Amino acid sequence: MNLITAIFHSTLGKKYLMAITGLLLILFVIGHMLGNLQIFLGQETINAYGAMIKSKPALLWGARSGLLLVIAIHIWSAITLTKRNNGARPVGYRVNRAVAASYASRTMIWSGLILLAFIIYHILHFTVGALDPTLLKLKDDSGRHDIYQMIISGFSQPLVSGFYILSMALLCMHLSHGTSSLFQSLGFRSGRQKVWADWLALVLAWGIFVGNSSIPLAILMGYGKEVLKQWSGTQKSLPAR
Repeated sequence: MNLITAIFHSTLGKKYLMAITGLLLILFVIGHMLGNLQIFLGQETINAYGAMIKSKPALLWGARSGLLLVIAIHIWSAITLTKRNNGARPVGYRVNRAVAASYASRTMIWSGLILLAFIIYHILHFTVGALDPTLLKLKDDSGRHDIYQMIISGFSQPLVSGFYILSMALLCMHLSHGTSSLFQSLGFRSGRQKVWADWLALVLAWGIFVGNSSIPLAILMGYGKEVLKQWSGTQKSLPAR
């Protein structure tokens, strides 16, 4: 109990919490991206993937609950560390030393809060269907939830895709600095290691941005348009409420 108390109350403990939860979130983002990229393998592949995940509801909701807990701890650690750092220097520097810091590092807290808003929107859009309930009612020929059609229909709207791509840019800017800080907190960013750590963080951030953004961009450029026409025809044939 004393160890847990020390972790949650000390500055070093909070930095470790930030690093560990950040690593878990990076792994989730990569896994989520790889799952979504299966849309380019076709309707059958991604729908089968979705059906497999939903066939284990206890594991699925356990993972979702764990993810929300990790996000909450990450945000709490970030806010408390920021407040503590600001409190340690109540008088501003005469010379603005922020120019020596990267833009990403100076906007970490704000990009994090915007990403939180995006996560909430993304859950309301695709997970619970609060923004468009018809997306969760889509079925393929096998009676499975048609994730393929849901993604194409959702990203066929330019504003939705634009917001998603902008959020991915903020996410990857956040990741580029966050991954470097993670290496530093875990002791892998000193001397020559700093160059490799920063390079790896940049490559990871760009890889995630390109991977995630390729989906809405491909859909806006016409990928899956035959499914979109089918969905639009179905919507028009539904009786008015």
